[in-house]
Amino acid sequence: MSSLTRRGTLGLIGAAAAGLAAPALAARRRVVVGAMNLTSHAGSFIALERGYFADAGLDAELKFFQAAQPMAVAIASRDADFGVTAISGGLLSLAQKGAVKVIGGALSEEKGIDGQKILASDAAFKAGLTSPAGLDGKRFGITTAGSSFHYMGARIAAAHGGRPEFVPLQKVGAVIGALKSGQIDAWSIVPHIAKPLAASGAVHIIGNVADYLPGYQVTTVFTSAANAGGDRGLVEAFLQAFSRGVADYNAAMVDRSAGEAAMQAVVDIIHKYVYADQPREKAAVSIINGSMRLNEGAAINLASVRDQLEWFQSEGLVDAGITLETFLDTSYVKVIGA
Repeated sequence: MSSLTRRGTLGLIGAAAAGLAAPALAARRRVVVGAMNLTSHAGSFIALERGYFADAGLDAELKFFQAAQPMAVAIASRDADFGVTAISGGLLSLAQKGAVKVIGGALSEEKGIDGQKILASDAAFKAGLTSPAGLDGKRFGITTAGSSFHYMGARIAAAHGGRPEFVPLQKVGAVIGALKSGQIDAWSIVPHIAKPLAASGAVHIIGNVADYLPGYQVTTVFTSAANAGGDRGLVEAFLQAFSRGVADYNAAMVDRSAGEAAMQAVVDIIHKYVYADQPREKAAVSIINGSMRLNEGAAINLASVRDQLEWFQSEGLVDAGITLETFLDTSYVKVIGA
């Protein structure tokens, strides 16, 4: 123990508190962490800014992406080591090829916590799209076919016996622009984006995703299959640091148990990556009001993941032979909702 710094020792204690086995320190391993400029990636932001990655022996760098698919490709090609993003058809197909593995959960819908919103453009709203029951045949924005937006839109519309027309626009920013201009009719997105859009009057909130997909595992933590199967110490070190960031976020932003000063400190960190082009005072409102639960200890909701796989297969977006074991390694974190 004498070879460990006091900070490193505390890091191992923090891993146990987060429900993870304390890993061996990763000996200053350099890792690239895929991220997006969304509050759902706050676990990574906090782990970097507060030195939790460093405590775990990782020299971490964030690499930013505009959609889930290119992040999955980057993990598969080893241009990034870990990522946090939604399950997509592309990720499942890469897993089938032995390239990637999901190793934990990140963002999730939770009853009683304000979650993702279903939006309608102003033009569509005025034309009668005032609830998700009217989504049949409407133009629903997605980044790519097989994305989480595709899954959500289909599941929500199907609950009312409908099916939207899906419009792929590649990037979240492009979807926002199309919704505001009325080029698409509807979309679903996290609250820190949805609420400001609705406040502007350009779009309208017509429902909540959680009403249709309770317990939805919105995003997951994943890595290369080589890391998951052959470098356990590295994966455990990453999950330990990431989970400390998640715990800080939930305490400050969701449970509000850490106090006002802690909440403002976390907002300061997130603002470096989310709405960084806006004044802190303005950005803070959206960041605070858009808080959603991140999975403690990177636990993963197996029932939700299974439903997503079955939907992708029913739509013919991925091979019918893919199983949960094909893309999911449950040996690292707690499994819930089984």
